[in-house]
Amino acid sequence: MKPMITEFDPAAYLDNEEVIAEYLSAALSASDLELLLTAIGNVVKARGMTQIAREAGLGRASLYQALAPGAKPRFETVMKIIQALGVKLQVHAA
Repeated sequence: MKPMITEFDPAAYLDNEEVIAEYLSAALSASDLELLLTAIGNVVKARGMTQIAREAGLGRASLYQALAPGAKPRFETVMKIIQALGVKLQVHAA
């Protein structure tokens, strides 16, 4: 029998606030905007695209576009999404 291989979906593991905070913190500390946007997108997916779009004051299609690979969303848009997720970005001295 051939083994079944499924695609890894990080959103399936983002099931509590602590895990989400650690995940986003690790992505932010990598200093890679694409990685951070991917991580935010995974958290949005875990929480529900429609709900986060509504809370961020964005259309669902706009939210998908902002988090699509290669997208260059405005900082204001990213901050709306972050606020809708109920998390804060923090800066610490290196």
